[in-house]
Amino acid sequence: KMASEDIAKLAESLAKTKVGGGQLSFKGQSLKLNTAEDAEEVIKQIEEFDGLEALRLEGNTVGVEAAKVIAKALEKKSELKRCHWSDMFTGRLRSEIPPALISLGDALITAGAQLVELDLSDNAFGPDGVRGFEALLKSPACYTLQKLKLNNCGMGIGGGKILAAALKECHKKSSAQGKPLALKVFVAGRNRLENDGATALAEAFGIIGTLEEVHMPQNGINHPGITALAQAFAINPLLKVINLNDNTFTEKGAMAMAETLKALRQIEVINFGDCLVRSKGAVAIADAVKEGLHKLKELNLSFCEIKRDAALTVAEAIEDKAELEKLDLNGNCLGEEGCEQLQEILEGFNMAAVLGSLSDDEGEEEDEDEEEEEEEEEQQEQRKERGQEEQESLTPKKIIESQDSTPVPSPPADIATFLAFPSPEKLLRLGPKCSVLIAQQVDTSDVEKVVTTLLRISSVFKDEAPVKTAVHETTDALMRKAFTSATFNSDAFITSLLIHMGLLKSEEKIKAVPSLHGILMTLNHMVQQDYFPKSLAPVLSAFVTK
Repeated sequence: KMASEDIAKLAESLAKTKVGGGQLSFKGQSLKLNTAEDAEEVIKQIEEFDGLEALRLEGNTVGVEAAKVIAKALEKKSELKRCHWSDMFTGRLRSEIPPALISLGDALITAGAQLVELDLSDNAFGPDGVRGFEALLKSPACYTLQKLKLNNCGMGIGGGKILAAALKECHKKSSAQGKPLALKVFVAGRNRLENDGATALAEAFGIIGTLEEVHMPQNGINHPGITALAQAFAINPLLKVINLNDNTFTEKGAMAMAETLKALRQIEVINFGDCLVRSKGAVAIADAVKEGLHKLKELNLSFCEIKRDAALTVAEAIEDKAELEKLDLNGNCLGEEGCEQLQEILEGFNMAAVLGSLSDDEGEEEDEDEEEEEEEEEQQEQRKERGQEEQESLTPKKIIESQDSTPVPSPPADIATFLAFPSPEKLLRLGPKCSVLIAQQVDTSDVEKVVTTLLRISSVFKDEAPVKTAVHETTDALMRKAFTSATFNSDAFITSLLIHMGLLKSEEKIKAVPSLHGILMTLNHMVQQDYFPKSLAPVLSAFVTK
């Protein structure tokens, strides 16, 4: 019995610190390091570890004081190359993260470390958090950087711009020393970079020129940002992986990207799923695939509103791609016959095995939609540009102060833009009438519409007065209208909301919202209002507290 306990103890100690390859790991230990005292054990292990090359701090929470003393211990670790520091500020205030990062970054600079990999993913530090490692990125410690991972950090446009400027500066300084920054892997999914953030980063990518993998899914980028990225990718000839899943290309962005793909010889993975490339875009991409891309392993054009003929053109384009392992065309508009034809074409090439599932095919659509949609988008964009000119003189602050005077009437396109790519700035820009306008836009007899609108509004929730007020007012207008409408089914509403929050399983494939913070704070406000039916409270609390 004694032995088995000892073995268990030893196994536990070994699991805590893997010595292989100069790596010290505290991964997933849920350590709460607030004070210098809390961090004593961590510091001791860092200090005693000779030849420390990789430090894993993921899945813990490090406060400002603890970060300072850990940093002190790192000042002597000149051999450190890899910082796996994702998800290490769980439950911290956003204001605590930059000072903690600054301490750690300064220590790496002092140590004369030469980093190869920096991973700060899943730390919700927002735009100001980027300032926390800006100095590190511009320092000699990052001249050797090959992998930069910043997935799901809430950087926003502001953070994207700071990051882009820091990368350009790093490239400039390292080039002056004869060793230009040669970044290979860049990851920044789920950061609300939008067009401006993506365009700023594209400029940096164009200067760097050594990228092999770029992952920027779910960033609310539409065709101007996609086009800027396409132009930058064209001057990164080593690119193997491009993942831009869940951004909005439309035909314009897809055409630009297709043009770039013709120039890239090393591409292995193209993930443009959920990017609305549509039929025209798909045909352009198919042309690029047909002409080159002999190393292609994976092509994802799922959920892109591609019709049958275009999808078949894509299938025909992969005929001689010997390396291809996966073609994903699920969730498009092929119809039953189209799906069969697609399978036949691939069987003819002896490539039936590469085709992914088609279980979510949307069925064939009528043809005239696409032209109309394009025209409508064009008009919306023009309206948006006109609207922005009128509004540029009014900063968001002014709009809030000028509640008494009548604001510039916002064109509905602005509301459409906010609902398509929500951000706090856009909500404030809509001005004091936004709550009424949004409520008018939404057909409350359609439960799904109400749920998705509520989730989009609540997704921009911040604890700052103007944003918080705007979110509450808009929610109140929408939900008061819904709950008082005779055609609104409130039980169906709660069910759908719970599914979207990922608290209830559903038959259909529905993406749960990435973060529950906004919707929980909004619900907390909603349930206290007079319009909220008391009968729904127990149902909601049963799920939220389980």
